[in-house]
Amino acid sequence: MRSNEPQIKLSSRYNIDETCTILGVHRHTLRRYTNKGKIRCGYHRVNGRKFYLGSEILRFWRSQL
Repeated sequence: MRSNEPQIKLSSRYNIDETCTILGVHRHTLRRYTNKGKIRCGYHRVNGRKFYLGSEILRFWRSQL
């Protein structure tokens, strides 16, 4: 996990790879956090892929301090 606060747009949507890069975690770790309910994701209606809102990423990062 990164030690400095991520500089992201709160209303933007980030895919799994972008979220992992922002948080500095592996995708399996992100999946574990999502399954445990520590971070919430949304799903695109068209293709069903997960996305994470910038506000949710920042909330999660702050909760891990």
